[in-house]
Amino acid sequence: MLKWALIFAVISIVAGLLGFTGIAAGAAGIAKVLFFLFLILFVLFLVLGVTIFKSVK
Repeated sequence: MLKWALIFAVISIVAGLLGFTGIAAGAAGIAKVLFFLFLILFVLFLVLGVTIFKSVK
């Protein structure tokens, strides 16, 4: 997921440099959503790994 966020960020930067502002804004929005979704899932799995899976041992 982080890979796709970075791809859309690069697409946004390139489109912005070439003057395609609509495409740049859309790609930047998608990159933001994917990044924050990745961040939320990362923190969730980190907390689960520390709490639930530690007690399984």
